[in-house]
Amino acid sequence: MNETTKRIAERFQCRYTVFEKGTSPEAAEQAYKAALERGRTDGFYPALFLLDDYAVEWLEDVVSQDYDRDQIIASCGDNGREILEERYQEYMEDFNLDGENQEEFIGNETEGEELHHFIGYCSFSDRNLEADVLLLELPVSHPWEIIGYLPMGGWNECPAPEEMISICKYWYEKYQALPAVFTHDVMEFYAPAGLNGADSLEAAREHYAFCVDRVDQGTQTYKLSELAAGLEGSNVWYFWWD
Repeated sequence: MNETTKRIAERFQCRYTVFEKGTSPEAAEQAYKAALERGRTDGFYPALFLLDDYAVEWLEDVVSQDYDRDQIIASCGDNGREILEERYQEYMEDFNLDGENQEEFIGNETEGEELHHFIGYCSFSDRNLEADVLLLELPVSHPWEIIGYLPMGGWNECPAPEEMISICKYWYEKYQALPAVFTHDVMEFYAPAGLNGADSLEAAREHYAFCVDRVDQGTQTYKLSELAAGLEGSNVWYFWWD
């Protein structure tokens, strides 16, 4: 383990496992799922954190600002759905997607990419771990409180941490989806129950509101219905903010 990885890992003040750069990602994913089961009785929720240079710089900048973890956790409200609805309507207005334009944006695609494995921490060149990855066993009572330890967001179109924690609470209560993988610009959820009986197009609207690039750069047709079709069979949700 290099010194930077050790320094960052110890700041979380929890049990952790290191998966070194260049190793196969399957071991990290399997360890995450095993930790999730163990955490149900041991009182923690796991998260995977890619320690590339950007993420290290971001985290150290957060620490230097005397970040108040408890304040973010306490700020979590029951307004996640409202936040997403407001963001969706704002995008519809900003991109002039109303009436017929919105129907065209939704489309009628019946096929989409299904995701079953975490990919946010993989290198594009060889699909192995892009940098050291920490599996953190965070001492939180609820999975959305992970955002208190990894307060991602607040830049570009990424929701601020105070919004993100409320959205994560809403998605856990609605879909049983858990925030699982974090990098400096990617976040992935593990959704073992899939859409948990919810309408796929409704879920796709929420995903688009959370991260417009999920459709604008993550589909072939740039249609909301393509994302919806893929979500029907997925148990991993991927978000990337360009």
